[in-house]
Amino acid sequence: MTGHAAVVDGEGVAKERVDALLRAVPARDRETRHESLARAERQRRRWATQVVVTDELARRACAERGLNPPAEVSPAQVLAVAETDVADLGSIVAAALAHSPAARVLLDRLEREQDVPEAAVRDYYERNRDRFLTPEALRRGADPFGGAVAEDFLPYEDVRQGVARELRRAAGRRAFFDWLDRARAGVVYAHGYEHPGDPSHPDHEHRH
Repeated sequence: MTGHAAVVDGEGVAKERVDALLRAVPARDRETRHESLARAERQRRRWATQVVVTDELARRACAERGLNPPAEVSPAQVLAVAETDVADLGSIVAAALAHSPAARVLLDRLEREQDVPEAAVRDYYERNRDRFLTPEALRRGADPFGGAVAEDFLPYEDVRQGVARELRRAAGRRAFFDWLDRARAGVVYAHGYEHPGDPSHPDHEHRH
């Protein structure tokens, strides 16, 4: 795999795609010691490989589903990853979604495919009463779990659509993670391009 960072279903993923991403994304950690800098760069290359491989897998998944995402990817797009997305998704998946139109199109389709039963929406509303206090009840400091009356809560009918949308989005993300775990299982990586958390290499660290 001289020119390839990884092989997906028998086809190579060029190292140049990883290098282009690395050139666009500056290192966050400014290590001063040579050995620390070298280790950080090795891990950064592995991180970038995962982002590129996720894009490649998503392109293939879109093709299989008849979806047509934009073909071009700008490596600089990963610079726009929000910190909240990193916290919710992990740095690799958040960066991949920022970097890859195919990954975004696939996630959107997976979200649309999720069926959220009415009972699940109602259950969420009942179990998270603190999220549905009226502005006046919030100003008054009403306790949603003791002392608050029915008028202190936003009516279920008013919030049902928003709750269903939130639950569908969460289910779509879980489906995306499940798809990615399955899709990555058959990927073969070149030496030095393994997953950052792969325990088979000495620099591994379990950060997503």
